[in-house]
Amino acid sequence: MNTKLKIALSLAFTAVAFSASAQKTYTEGVVTISMDMMGQSIEAKNYFSTDSTAIVFAAGPANIKVLTNNKGTYMAYLVDVPVASIKKAAIATPAEVEEELGKLPALTFVKTTETKIINGFNCKKVTVTDTKTNKTYDFWVTNDVSLPSTPMSKVYEKAGGVPIQYYSFRDGQSSQVTVKSIVAEKAPAGTFAVPSNYDRITMDELNAMRGGK
Repeated sequence: MNTKLKIALSLAFTAVAFSASAQKTYTEGVVTISMDMMGQSIEAKNYFSTDSTAIVFAAGPANIKVLTNNKGTYMAYLVDVPVASIKKAAIATPAEVEEELGKLPALTFVKTTETKIINGFNCKKVTVTDTKTNKTYDFWVTNDVSLPSTPMSKVYEKAGGVPIQYYSFRDGQSSQVTVKSIVAEKAPAGTFAVPSNYDRITMDELNAMRGGK
């Protein structure tokens, strides 16, 4: 559970939505991403609209969903383990949401002239420095598309485009993320809501389930 929740939290802060000069603008749809974290390869679906996002993925026997709103005032972590008949929804308090947003890194960006195509997106390379650790990373961003802005994506807003191959940061660790596709698609009914058959718990109770923070 500890690893699953770390993956969930990291995926929650992957930046796949912010404004950029673009050829195609999406207001709702789904972004399919792959992520390498803690030795695991994870594929996730990020459903988005102009006011909400829902990241959905499987980790072992667990199905995990992370819900946020684009105002940065709401977060919920849903854990469904069918084999154990577990359905839990941890709803973050406003203070906990603010705490999570405060953990985002401070990044600087230097544009380069290097370009390449990644999964059909025309990308340009940006050298990124985490000012807290002084580590540098290569990001690849595109101006082919524009997506709705979210508070979590603001850490990348000066990158000069939508990140297609980049890094997500959580608890001092970095994980490479690659956008595989973006399609205009209406999210299934109930995607951005907590189902009524989930037990509501606090973030502290969720942390206790995974053995502490």
